[in-house]
Amino acid sequence: MGDDIAARLTLGEGHTPIVSAGSDLEGVALKLEFVFPTLSFKDRGAVVLIASAVERGARRVVADSSGNAGSAIAAYAARAGLECQVFVPAAISARKRAQILAYGASLECVAGDRTAAAEAAIAAVARTGATYASHIYNPYFLQGTKTFAFELWEQLGRGVPDAVIVPAGNGTLALGAARGFSELQAAGLIERVPALIALQSECCAPLAQAWTMGSREPVDVEVTPTSAEGIAIPRPARGAQILAAVAHSGGCVVSVPEVAIEPAQRDLAARGLFVEPTAALVWAGLLIARHHPAVRGIAVESEGWTVARALTRGNVAVPLCGSGLK
Repeated sequence: MGDDIAARLTLGEGHTPIVSAGSDLEGVALKLEFVFPTLSFKDRGAVVLIASAVERGARRVVADSSGNAGSAIAAYAARAGLECQVFVPAAISARKRAQILAYGASLECVAGDRTAAAEAAIAAVARTGATYASHIYNPYFLQGTKTFAFELWEQLGRGVPDAVIVPAGNGTLALGAARGFSELQAAGLIERVPALIALQSECCAPLAQAWTMGSREPVDVEVTPTSAEGIAIPRPARGAQILAAVAHSGGCVVSVPEVAIEPAQRDLAARGLFVEPTAALVWAGLLIARHHPAVRGIAVESEGWTVARALTRGNVAVPLCGSGLK
């Protein structure tokens, strides 16, 4: 990526703060990934993806998203002067639709789930010849999200925690973090990679169910509505890679009960942090693993959760990936 392109596109993304969770949750650090120009961590990948598209002479981009990636890609496309069309499931929140439109992108609401939106976007690319700005398939997006691992290492005094808890839908943060930690290890900067604990909603858990079954591929699941719309991905295209990355790290994949999301969101708000339900689900996972009073009465028992509880006894980093204003 040329320096002139980077200088023109950057909005000051990255270097998000790390704060302590509080005295009741010793060893837990919160990385505020919603402190980005478009209010989600997806800016990490979007700026690199759009810069690569500009470098290759793109004039028009097409994306598909459940909201946050679409907003990020639309914002950086606007910054670059590119036309942008974003396909989303019709059920996404009105605020996310409004944000995408605010950047001047054209918005296509598709009947059906997240997979249907992706299929519509791919068809549009085939018809128009536009550049497919996919945060799932485009390798440059993960080159951006891996910076999460680099920043965490820097902010923790050139070290890493015992575990990192991440949301898992299409896995752009899980895969990016895994790549970043692996590169740090290969460079001799860390001795071990932290265990990745990947969380899904019980309402849409193809990876968590695969983990329970010992499958290397995501399984077909019956999907029910979840407030954690950002990770409601019934057929994750890189599912096998996510499962492999988690296994390599010594982590696990588990599903979180829907009833735990709202109390977790309230608990974070009481700590001064307002996040969207998908981010609250990740916090719910930490609270359940630590048997915190905020989720009293919500019990989850499985082999995966046994591993998760053991991993969260040490130092843990929890990214909060999207603002409650979403």
